[in-house]
Amino acid sequence: MPKIALYGLPGAGKSTAAQVLTQELASLGVEVVRLRLAEPLYEAQWAIYVMAGRPLADETQQDGQLLNMLGTQMRRINPDALTDPFTFRARQAEKESPNAVLLCDNLRAPDVETVTGLGFRLVEITAPSDLRRSRRQERGDLSVGDESHPTEAPLEVEPWRRIDNAGDLTAYQRRLALLAQELTA
Repeated sequence: MPKIALYGLPGAGKSTAAQVLTQELASLGVEVVRLRLAEPLYEAQWAIYVMAGRPLADETQQDGQLLNMLGTQMRRINPDALTDPFTFRARQAEKESPNAVLLCDNLRAPDVETVTGLGFRLVEITAPSDLRRSRRQERGDLSVGDESHPTEAPLEVEPWRRIDNAGDLTAYQRRLALLAQELTA
C-alpha cells in the first residue's frame, strides 16, 4: 500500500488531514498506520512539563516554542535523532501491517531525504497565512512556534499532490476523500 507524508506550514491543516484521511480510508476498509516523525519531540515536551511540575492536560497540547527548540537541539546533538526512530517504526509497520497505508502527518524540511528514501510520497497542505494564524490561536497551543524557525522552513520539493485547505471544512474533507480514493485505486 502507499506511504504518504503530509507537510505544510503550521496551521495549514496537517493533523486534520491525517484524521480525515484515516477515517476515509477506514470507511473504504483500508488500515492506516499513522507515524509522527516528531514523536520524540512530543515525548520530550511531555517529560519536560512533568519535570517542571506542570503536567500537560492531554498529549495533543503543543508548546511551539519548546518544540522548535527541542527539534533544533536534538538534530544538533544527532542529526538522525528523529529520522532513526521514524525509520524503525515505518519498517516495523510495513512488516506488521503490509496492506496498510502509512501516513506521516508532520514532515519537516530536515527530514525529507530520509522520508522520501523510505518511499513516502509527499502531500503538501496549503492554507492562506491569515487563516493559518487564526487556526493556531483557536487550537490553544501553549505557545506558538516561530514560522521563521529552521524547523518550520518550507520544503523545497515538488509534492506528489497538493491539497488546498482555504477555509470550508466540508470542501477540505471532499478533497481528502478524493485523495483517499486515489490511494486505494
